[in-house]
Amino acid sequence: MNLSADFFRRVESALTDEQLQKALPFTQDRLRTARIQAAKEIDHFESMRDMASEMRMHTLENLDSYLEQLATNVRNHGGQAHFARRDRDAVACIQDIIRKTGASSVIKSKSMMTEEIHLNKHLENAGVKVIESDLGEYIIQLAGESPSHLIAPAIHKSRKQVSELFSKVANRELSDRTEELCQFAREQLRSEFLQADIGITGCNFAVAESGTIVLISNEGNARLTTTMPKVHIALMGIERIVPTWNDLGMIVPMLTWSATGQKISVYMTAITGPRHQEDIDGPVEFHLIILDNGRSDILGTAYQEVLKCIRCGACLNVCPVYRQIGGHAYGGVYSGPIGSVLTPLLGGYEEWGELPYSSSLCGACTEVCPVKIPLHDLLLEHRKDEVEQGHSPFLEKVAFQTFQQVTRHPALYQAAVSMAQVGSRLFGSEQHITDAPGPLANWTETRDLPQPAKQSFHSWWKKEREKKHE
Repeated sequence: MNLSADFFRRVESALTDEQLQKALPFTQDRLRTARIQAAKEIDHFESMRDMASEMRMHTLENLDSYLEQLATNVRNHGGQAHFARRDRDAVACIQDIIRKTGASSVIKSKSMMTEEIHLNKHLENAGVKVIESDLGEYIIQLAGESPSHLIAPAIHKSRKQVSELFSKVANRELSDRTEELCQFAREQLRSEFLQADIGITGCNFAVAESGTIVLISNEGNARLTTTMPKVHIALMGIERIVPTWNDLGMIVPMLTWSATGQKISVYMTAITGPRHQEDIDGPVEFHLIILDNGRSDILGTAYQEVLKCIRCGACLNVCPVYRQIGGHAYGGVYSGPIGSVLTPLLGGYEEWGELPYSSSLCGACTEVCPVKIPLHDLLLEHRKDEVEQGHSPFLEKVAFQTFQQVTRHPALYQAAVSMAQVGSRLFGSEQHITDAPGPLANWTETRDLPQPAKQSFHSWWKKEREKKHE
């Protein structure tokens, strides 16, 4: 696949980023090891993966009825449920709520869905102050970057880099001690929680039977975001739903075990509508925005299982490609194997056709997925569809047509093999091809190819047969 020039530039930038190359293996190894240890301590881990997969598939197959049930129960508890077809519809809905409430400032908790619709940019362009309250998200907001990991958005940043960002805000030099940096962030964000007119969050799961949204985090910012401002807006993709509380009790451990190896996250917050008369805190208005943004088009297709994803990041933590290039090289909101499958479905092959080819197809992602999404199979499905839809490069088509013709004619094939055995010696040593021509140059830029054997199998077999007849 002839990857886009932009993709190559992003990859090259990642490969030459010394801090990134140190941070990725460290974080990936730590999270992967924690998951492995958690799985060892749970006798029924694999059977729970089966159950989680079945529950998620059942939900997708009955999504319309569960979404209707969810919206009805949200409204029955005093909240407002809004359905948004596209990203622009969700943005317009949020802007309308802000306009009606007269809000001028927003505090946000971590949400990949708001990243997907570029909400911060839209609100800031409309003159609304937006502050990220998750520590990692706050760091990358100051840096003007997007998340580089599903659960650890700032893993590519060193303490020194964070110190430099915070020092600019503080107008004084801060040390790179973790304690001092966290203390500064707490002090800086505390006033933002008190002043914000609206709190915006994502939604890890929504429980259809009660109209409850559930937020899972390791920081207290999500609870402050949902209780301090007068208005709470939660944004969820249509697939982030579970039918019952029993289903939630089964899927949450799969998320925490797979994401960080924790038996349970530090905070698990369940919100059912706005505050009631007897409540001492909470918003006076609660809005749940249920966004499609291309997901319903995936239902009923060969890619439907990708919507089972619970955003644990386990596939990123084992991916050898992500380990080398990090999240930003993928170019989209979702990185790693899940991003390579999902992003082309949401954005099309014209812009994201390189992602299904940005994989070793080792299958490690499929092995660790807590809901058993066959990620490497879906990557192959993408590659097949790209070729069938005419997205493969001209030179690639010519190469395969030539290969087809050569392999159909034994004499031509033998001649080509003989030429390759001689010609390959021009591009390296006796043992390896180190400077291959044409499309193969991308391969030999980072690794060597073994030289073909000096004698082909057919040649050897012919000589052996001749010996037997002597």
